[in-house]
Amino acid sequence: MCQLLGMNCNVPTDIVFSFTGFAMRGGQTDTHHDGWGIAFFEGAGVRHFVDHQAAVASPIAELIKRYPIKSRNVIAHIRKATQGQVALENCHPFVRELWGRYWVFAHNGDLKQFNPVLTGSYRPVGSTDSELAFCYLLQELHARFGDAPPGLQQLHQALDELLPGIAAHGTFNMMLSSGEALFVHCSTSLHYLVRQHPFPTAKLSDDDLSVDFSQVTTPQDRVAVIVTQPLTNNEQWTALSPGELKLFVDGAVQDWPAD
Repeated sequence: MCQLLGMNCNVPTDIVFSFTGFAMRGGQTDTHHDGWGIAFFEGAGVRHFVDHQAAVASPIAELIKRYPIKSRNVIAHIRKATQGQVALENCHPFVRELWGRYWVFAHNGDLKQFNPVLTGSYRPVGSTDSELAFCYLLQELHARFGDAPPGLQQLHQALDELLPGIAAHGTFNMMLSSGEALFVHCSTSLHYLVRQHPFPTAKLSDDDLSVDFSQVTTPQDRVAVIVTQPLTNNEQWTALSPGELKLFVDGAVQDWPAD
């Protein structure tokens, strides 16, 4: 299985600390060595980096650990291949356009006998079940809403109805964002925390590194980090339940649908 990392914030924030620990699982502290990738939203654009090499050996991953790219929404992935060969086109996250915005998607799991009919313009380039699921999701969202983008609450409801049908084919932990917010769906394992004032000193589980976030933030900052398995050993992480869909906006969980 693969692992996922997401970040959603109310101000542009770098992911250097979290990614440093996460990348160690790509071939050193864990066996996810079949490629990796990361996508940063910046305005209407996306910085997208993928590599078929293991994250611990990738010069591009080393760049990410040293270059503090700031974003309000980030999705990263380290791969342990279950479907599709180890190749660049099979590295997550995947990027497509819908409603005049880039959408970024990554998946952890294995879908069996998942063969949806694709009738629109979305087609997988690689051979993974993950990219197929992404194309199917975008196709179905466009079929529901046409050319008029829905609000976040409408989108949350649509995903809440669509995702169980995909998850019925296997494990479907996933992250999805258009840069406005971050959707995460849990089948088996996802954990999150929200860092806000008063900020803690956090210590990585996979590397000998700690950061006192009170020294690099303002009292108004709020940062949500979502990951397959907790990245730090001295913070309180919340586990998502199987089948749970969460929406993060400005570093906070949105409890929708609201009555």
